[in-house]
Amino acid sequence: MNEILSFWAQWLRPSAGLPTVQWSLLLAVAAMAGYLCQRHTGLPKVVGYSLVGTAAGLAGFSGAVWPLQGIGLFLLELGISIVLFECGGRIPLRWFRHNPMVLVQSIAESALTYFAVYWVLVWLDMPAHVAGPLALVALAASPAVLTRVVADTRAAGPVTERAIVLATLSTLYALTLGSARAEQINRQSITLLDTMYPVVVVLGVSIIVAAVLSLVLRMALRFMSPTSENTSMLLLALIAAATAVAAHMGGSAPLAALLGGMLLKQLNPRPWAWPRQLGNASSLLTMLMFVLVSTVAAQADWSGPVAGVVLALIAVRLVAKAVGVGLGNVGSGASWRQALWVGCAMTPMSSIALLIASQFVVASPSTGHLIARVALPAILLMEVLGAVIATVAIYRAGESSKPWAPLSRGGNGDRSES
Repeated sequence: MNEILSFWAQWLRPSAGLPTVQWSLLLAVAAMAGYLCQRHTGLPKVVGYSLVGTAAGLAGFSGAVWPLQGIGLFLLELGISIVLFECGGRIPLRWFRHNPMVLVQSIAESALTYFAVYWVLVWLDMPAHVAGPLALVALAASPAVLTRVVADTRAAGPVTERAIVLATLSTLYALTLGSARAEQINRQSITLLDTMYPVVVVLGVSIIVAAVLSLVLRMALRFMSPTSENTSMLLLALIAAATAVAAHMGGSAPLAALLGGMLLKQLNPRPWAWPRQLGNASSLLTMLMFVLVSTVAAQADWSGPVAGVVLALIAVRLVAKAVGVGLGNVGSGASWRQALWVGCAMTPMSSIALLIASQFVVASPSTGHLIARVALPAILLMEVLGAVIATVAIYRAGESSKPWAPLSRGGNGDRSES
């Protein structure tokens, strides 16, 4: 045996290493699972991605380190940034001038979610310095999951658009407040100035990066076609650069991308063709993001006492989102039935919640551990169940362009990928 190994050693060459092989195979399995999940159950592909990541995490997959750091953290931020840039580009600010109740609805559901989760966790004897960050984690909906559900169901309509806008705005609040709260988590006494200062820094840096990103893209659009493949590559490259710069300068990379998309929409209000042009590169990053989130979240400390708190957080969050959307629905132009489905479509939690939880763990390992033991199981459950609930909501709202039935095995599955 030693002679064989000695003979073969001369042919071995340095490569990307075993982790690259592991991740490549894991993504390959996830791609197949997502395809089969959608074809045979009608559920979105993200459910298959998450189940594969969950199985890998429970099996002890070592390729995802918690708390997130290095290249894993950058890829997660980049995936979120791409999704949020697109979501930001779907929000024309003039819409809020014509229908300000949408903004009221957003603030109502976010505030009710935060305070309801906070009070219930304190009532369950959770320390206040742990309950507050967990309420911020619960505040964030997941535009990433929702947009994948919309793409897989080919949905379009008022419920779909309202849910994406409200989920994006809740993400804006959660990223701003979560990033600022992580900076204060180790401080004993906090004045009003101490509270506002991190918020101003996070928002200020993110707005500056967003402004530069949107202006550069606006200048590029003066001589480049928005449907060009090179324009899509330029977009991806600039978002990647903005992600690295914003995180390094003390801002929030996903927040900068979200604001950049919103600013560019004001500068260039014409409909964008980029989502189609981004194509497979964006889809691969998105799949990687979901697999990474579920792999990390599955490595949480699953125990009986924590399970009750997790289930309480999920239940309160579901009710608070629905009630908040309902309370702000008066005068917003949507029916009560549509408001119910909008509230249900906002239930997924995924990468943004994980990113906020990771910030708390990095800022304070002792307190962050208490936060993560509740946040990670909740994120994992709501990444899968939230996608299912959002799918049901979109179908019940009648906004999917295809029936919810397992596709026939005669080749319809291939057409569903188009």
